[in-house]
Amino acid sequence: MRIGIHTSKSGALENAALKAHELGANTFQIFSASPRSWRAGTPGIDDIRKFDHLRTKHDLAPLVVHANYLINLASAPGGIRTQSILSFRGELERSMAIGADYVVVHPGSYKGRTLEEGIYDVAAALVEAARGLESGRTCILIENTAGAGSHLGGRFEELAVIRELARNQVGLPIGFCIDTCHCLASGYDVSTTGGLLEAVRHLEVLLGLENVPVIHANDSKFGLGSHVDRHANIGEGYIGVDGFRRILTHPKLRRKAFILETPVDEPGDDRRNVETLKSLCRKSSTTRKRSS
Repeated sequence: MRIGIHTSKSGALENAALKAHELGANTFQIFSASPRSWRAGTPGIDDIRKFDHLRTKHDLAPLVVHANYLINLASAPGGIRTQSILSFRGELERSMAIGADYVVVHPGSYKGRTLEEGIYDVAAALVEAARGLESGRTCILIENTAGAGSHLGGRFEELAVIRELARNQVGLPIGFCIDTCHCLASGYDVSTTGGLLEAVRHLEVLLGLENVPVIHANDSKFGLGSHVDRHANIGEGYIGVDGFRRILTHPKLRRKAFILETPVDEPGDDRRNVETLKSLCRKSSTTRKRSS
């Protein structure tokens, strides 16, 4: 299984790979640049070579890039929309340069307009940002959200329509990243056996599980349907250890890349979260062997 975590490339791109390996991960996610700045440069060739070498040496795959937080692809025509499209274009170009497999982006907010207008504008922004780009490797992943207020992505149907509108006009493949905290917050009860089965059924029917290669494994500080996006350490939130055991071992989810975006409230929380996910996988594997 692929168990990973978001790491920092502070100082040098290779540091993100070194940190992922140090924490016991075999996949990881990074920001390609500052998550709260419009401006960014592309790493140098030597930096990329060192990064590639470490990824190969430590079997760190896939590599996921998370787009910066300022981007709002659902925004109305104007300065923010123009900046968002240019910034996301930069994210795609940098991700392709460093050999990233996936680029995760939030759909954004359609505040002051209709849901339909917001969905259409996200699709149009994806088309414009990716114009002329083609890659057999890098894939755009639209992430589900907690669904607060006018933020798109709280319902899987919204994500499905965005992809359907954009996929035939974009040279890069488009899929989805599903966040467990966001699922619970938006009303999909992934914390229970029945709720998880229902959520996976919706994923399969609406998005196609083959289009969901990455799962953000985050516990939730708030309960079902809260529409509050606050990540908790694994087992310290409303999904809980048993909930994550079921998610990690679900036969239709086991081959996904699970990546943590959990807080570091105490030193070592990052390592503990990775080890918790790995231990849940091992316990399930041992149980299956005994039962057979």
